Parts: sequence; structure tokens; C-alpha cells
Amino acid sequence: MNRLRLKKRLTSLVIYVFLIAIGSFTILPFIWMVSTSTKPPDEIFTSPPIFISANANLSSYAYMFEQYHLERIVANSFTIASIYALGAVLFCALAGFGFAAYKFPGRNALFSFLLATMIVPSAVTMVPLYYIMQNFKWIDTFLPLIVPGLANAFGIIYMRQYISTISSELLDAARIDGASEPRIFTSVILPISSPALISLGLIFFMGQWNSFLEPLIYLKSPMNFTLPLVIQSLVGPVGRTLWAAYMATSVVSVIPLLIIFLLFQRRFMEGIMSGAVKG
Repeated sequence: MNRLRLKKRLTSLVIYVFLIAIGSFTILPFIWMVSTSTKPPDEIFTSPPIFISANANLSSYAYMFEQYHLERIVANSFTIASIYALGAVLFCALAGFGFAAYKFPGRNALFSFLLATMIVPSAVTMVPLYYIMQNFKWIDTFLPLIVPGLANAFGIIYMRQYISTISSELLDAARIDGASEPRIFTSVILPISSPALISLGLIFFMGQWNSFLEPLIYLKSPMNFTLPLVIQSLVGPVGRTLWAAYMATSVVSVIPLLIIFLLFQRRFMEGIMSGAVKG
């Protein structure tokens, strides 16, 4: 009995050591990024590398806030990502509810067409979409980064699969009680689907927060830039890249995502796991 207990403890110890090693290896790039953002330029590429500099300072952060008005850039990224995430989640939930709860002529054909749009490369629609945005006079505004992606095929399919698992008897009971269809959506579907909505919202938020190509295409004025554009603008010819400022901006771009994920990680995992099981 003691031997069996000792074997279990040794197995647990090995597993814990392995997980700690993997976790340390995973966070090492982030630690290096934070360390580099506080180093003087002459200590960044020293050999052997210095993880904690004796001359560490926050001058690179001050430089970015003074020269690039980083607070405005962060506000731009947050505005675009949050409005897009909220709008896309609402539209995807509405469309998913329609596909899951109602039977109408052409539903299967329309859903098949929606699935087919996911195989179309984004490069194919890039030029036509730019032409449309130009005609709308939306170039150098946030609208091209928000409006076209609100009806997201992936999000609609995800919400359709989740909502289809909700018992139709529950919806029928709400109708018998006199609830209208909008009331059923807001009072029944949305509360039950909150884990899926939070998971989808986080996916949309992170995707738009880290988006580089679309802001590069549509945003022209530096005052409208997002964080990925500013980070890319710091890359110069060999020997002229502002590495400390580059890493400082990267740290600033990671922190909001880290905070949001830590706040919503339980609901995020619930939505991912329930979607996987119910799907």
C-alpha cells in the first residue's frame, strides 16, 4: 500500500515538474520581451544575454508615449476591437438563432452557401472590398475594420451549433407564456448562450486587436493607427531598429489581452468546451 502511494506521489511529482518546465519555456519569450523593453540599447544584444539589467529604466515607454502618443493608439485599437467584437457577437447570435430555431424555405441551401464562403481566400475579396469602401468614403476611418466583418461565417456557424442544442420545448413554453420572438432571444437565448457569446467575443476581440493587414490597407493617418501598425513602423534597416521601443510597445499590446483573458478565462473555457461537446 505504501509502495503504491509512493508511486502515485512520484508520478504526480514528475507531471508537475514537466508542466512547470513547459510553462516556464512558454512564458520565457514574454519575460525576455519585458526585460528588453527596459534595457539600454547597448545591453540588448550582449553575450551572454542579460535578463535583468542593472541599468533598467522606462525610457523606452516614455519615448513611445511622448513621440507616438501611445495612449491614443491603444484607444484606437481598443475602440475598433471592442465595437467589432460586440457587434459581431450580436449579429452572429441573431443569425445563429434564425438558423437553429426556425424552418424556412431555402434554409439548408443558405446555410450551405454560408459554409462555402469560408473557403474563399480573403485575398480574393481584398480589392473589391477596398473599392466598395472607397466609394463609401470610409477610407482612413474605423468603419472598414468593423462593418464588413460583423456577419462572420464562423461566428454564425458556431452560434447556430450552440443554440441548436437548446430544447425547443423551452422556446415553445416561452411562446405559450406570450413572449415575442425578440423577447425569447433576449431573455432566453442570450442568457443560456452566455458562455458561447463570451468565448466568441474574446476570439473576435483578440483577432481584431492583433490584426495588421486590414489596418495597413485602410488607415492612412498616423493618428488613426492601431498597435500592430505602430509596432511595424518601428522596424527599420539593419542596425536602426528601435528594439527597446519595439518591445515596450509589444508589452503594451499584450497586457490588455492578458488582463481580459484572466478575467474571463473560466467563461471562455466553458464556452469552448461546451461548444466542443454540444457541437
